[in-house]
Amino acid sequence: MDRAEEAELVARLRRGDKAALRVVYTSFSDRIFGFLLRLARRRDVAEDLHQETWVSVARHAERLADGTDLAAWLFTIARNKFRSWRRWAALDFTRLSFDAEGAEPEGPPLRPDAGDEIVALEKALEALPMAHREVLLLVGVEGLEAKQAAEVLGIQPEAFRQRLSRARAALSEKLDGPARKDAAVVG
Repeated sequence: MDRAEEAELVARLRRGDKAALRVVYTSFSDRIFGFLLRLARRRDVAEDLHQETWVSVARHAERLADGTDLAAWLFTIARNKFRSWRRWAALDFTRLSFDAEGAEPEGPPLRPDAGDEIVALEKALEALPMAHREVLLLVGVEGLEAKQAAEVLGIQPEAFRQRLSRARAALSEKLDGPARKDAAVVG
């Protein structure tokens, strides 16, 4: 969707146009869910957060400012829902001890034809610290521009570029770690 279409969609959302909300949901729902699933690593949590995200979108759409970047706004809401859930989960000791007994972290479902590289990439992403995972998911998986991703994370573009660089290096190390270190010793 180009800038003019997005501006018109934002204007329609501000007027409370339910058809516009359906268009936004259709355009972004799968991406938002995938983002939440990769962050939460649990389908049940991602489903709840996805629903909460869209309830917030519907509730607050009429307060959008002219020129709002829809992708940045939507991913910010989703990220904030995830962060709230994490804070809550950290305080709920009963739930944490229950989850530790049986719940395995899960990532997004992989296609049956997903190659070894895709599986390795998903595992490497899961092993990264949250700050690195968020940056890589927003840019590499969701296709946000650096400016949009910086807005989602609430940081300046330069800080975002630095975080992205560190995240890419950490991902590379996770993917190539032992092989690269062995090659350096041999070479």
